[in-house]
Amino acid sequence: MVAARVTSVSRQGRELQRYSSSGGRIVVGCIPYRVNGKISCSDDIDKAMEVLVISSQKGHGMMFPKGGWELDETVKAAASREALEEAGVQGKIERRLGKWSYMSKSHNIFYEGILYPLNVTDEMAHWPEMQVRKRRWVAVAEAREGCPHQWMIEALDRLLNRLKRSSKKR
Repeated sequence: MVAARVTSVSRQGRELQRYSSSGGRIVVGCIPYRVNGKISCSDDIDKAMEVLVISSQKGHGMMFPKGGWELDETVKAAASREALEEAGVQGKIERRLGKWSYMSKSHNIFYEGILYPLNVTDEMAHWPEMQVRKRRWVAVAEAREGCPHQWMIEALDRLLNRLKRSSKKR
């Protein structure tokens, strides 16, 4: 479902940014996903699932929406905000996939990254960062190949395994 318009603008600045005990930023994001059609067995998840990837502002491959977790919001609210600002999607935030430590490419310090699955229910026609980011629904294999961040690929694999396990229970 494509919703008409989002009128908010992206948050800017670092005044409310959370930092880890080592001084690195704490970033939060999500893996927006949808499952097309009925799934008859857990092996079909790979084929039925699509994830929404975005371009980085610097143009280095595809990635999932993420950004700073700020002092005035919960971690899930931050993940939802980043999905809306960067990818123009909303949905149900599910149980956390994990927390990773990764090296910032520009600041030579370790950041903490936290990712959640976002089961997408609404896709906006207009969103705050649509002029600086492209978004695209892709198969899991394509997302895995195009993402330059190993920690995001690990999170994607965790999501896929979680969905496979839950489909076996049905």
